[in-house]
Amino acid sequence: MAMLLHAKCLQRLAIPGPLRVLYKDYRTATPQNFSNYESMKQDFKLEIPEHFNFAKDVLDQWSSVEKAGGRLSNPAFWWIDGNGGEVRWGFEELGSLSRKFANILTEACSLQRGDRVMVILPKIPEWWLANVACLRTGTVLIPGTTQLTQKDILYRLQSSKAKCIITDDALAPAVDAVAAKCENLTSKLIVSQHSREGWGNLKEMMRHASDNHTCVNTRHNEMMAIYFTSGTTGHPKMIGHTHSSFGLGLSVNGRFWLDLTDSDVMWNTSDTGWAKCAWSSVFSPWIQGACVFAHYLPRFEQTSILQTLSKFPITVFCSAPTAYRMLVQNDTISYKFKSLKHCVSAGEPINPEVMEQWRRKTGLDIYEGYGQTETVLICGNFKGMKIKPGSMGKPSPAFDVKILDENGAILPPGKEGDIGVQVLPERPFGLFTHYVDNPSKTASTLRGNYYITGDRGYMDEDGYFWFVARSDDVILSSGYRIGPFEVESALIEHPSIAESAVVSSPDPVRGEVVKAFIVLNPDYKSHDQEQLKKEIQEHVKKTTAPYKYPRKVEFIEELPKTVSGKVKRNELRKKEWKTI
Repeated sequence: MAMLLHAKCLQRLAIPGPLRVLYKDYRTATPQNFSNYESMKQDFKLEIPEHFNFAKDVLDQWSSVEKAGGRLSNPAFWWIDGNGGEVRWGFEELGSLSRKFANILTEACSLQRGDRVMVILPKIPEWWLANVACLRTGTVLIPGTTQLTQKDILYRLQSSKAKCIITDDALAPAVDAVAAKCENLTSKLIVSQHSREGWGNLKEMMRHASDNHTCVNTRHNEMMAIYFTSGTTGHPKMIGHTHSSFGLGLSVNGRFWLDLTDSDVMWNTSDTGWAKCAWSSVFSPWIQGACVFAHYLPRFEQTSILQTLSKFPITVFCSAPTAYRMLVQNDTISYKFKSLKHCVSAGEPINPEVMEQWRRKTGLDIYEGYGQTETVLICGNFKGMKIKPGSMGKPSPAFDVKILDENGAILPPGKEGDIGVQVLPERPFGLFTHYVDNPSKTASTLRGNYYITGDRGYMDEDGYFWFVARSDDVILSSGYRIGPFEVESALIEHPSIAESAVVSSPDPVRGEVVKAFIVLNPDYKSHDQEQLKKEIQEHVKKTTAPYKYPRKVEFIEELPKTVSGKVKRNELRKKEWKTI
């Protein structure tokens, strides 16, 4: 009976589509897993079993399919280091290695179900094994970016009460410097070729560990992971996800937005510290039985990305808008992406100009998606849909999305308001449970029957959603509401501008006006700055509505950013308003 339940879980998650056809003309690309948007919305149903564990009910089921010869020779995991190093695992080997890792957590580290494990590793195979091992043991995974400082690590260890930390040589000294202040921390594991006092050497321990391990029978609503947000204000908040919210909820992403099958190779460039890596480098592809491709790159290198897309049979590529902006600046025509057939983007709005350049150079559209650490895909551009450049697309089948006013009333098309997801009378399963240890913050996200995302936007007459700004970033000038993204999109098209951030600035007549902080491209730093300001202002007036142009411009060397690379507009805004 248990095997039947597991098989049904797998069947519900991965419904095979028609045979893949590689379309060279982006205009004729068709979905693999659904007919059209309307059928996707109508047909999507997903039952939530009382007990669910992604490792047992999905990964181990794919392992059984693989063992029985029912899956192509596509690896489950394919990793390269860019220097000739390569790792390929099938689902069977992934299962065996993750069970060894699970035994280390429960035996050597004495961790119990529900204990919290912080994992701060770069894109190395052990990061994926740690994810699966935590699933198997019922321990709660807490990912962290390798860009964290000693102070960041201390805050996260103390806030989360993590009992175990897993990291590498680069961050072990920072952990040792703060470990004495973390009373809950009882074990430390290091991924290293060398021993370190007070640490268990994971590579050595894996050589001796048994792969005989029984997966914990977790309930679907048990805590699976905690993600720290990269907010622009205050300390990072802890977001709790259950075994079903990602393990089942991300079927929406894998089956529909990414449109994956078990013959696909999926490459997502997201940092291992962010929920987007869980989205597109763990759950979404493996739900569909696809291969997770990973490239260890200490820093983003356009040439390496383009070469990898050309050399390896990657069929689906996901990266942030910033990455696409950098890639289109290269001579992409000299690279042949023979296997690539689907490109997606998320994390921030992507500029229509970048989309057009990518399409012109590669023949492929970029399908933008919108979601949060708190959610799975909220809105997306799906295959078979007309893409409106700059739009987030239409609501995913998992959510009922509306634009709301301050009282929770639904606004008509064309009216700007808060983006909300209906959570009452029944809460969608692809949504986080709560902000851990922060009930007031959790309560503040509810307005009537809706979860308020904290983003503002509008819906057009065709049902497409458009992002305007974070709620606290909207600029009010002479009665006009101005979203920073609209201005930044216009600015980035000017050849002198490398990066920009737009905030409100006080004005005695208009209340506030648009101010642009601009990082210049090196070739323009010697230009007359006053003349350049006027050129940029005129460019924005011509590119977008004239009232949106930045009446104030300041050139700076670099923008303040969070560890995840998001611009801290709040710091720039405070600087502008501190004298008032």
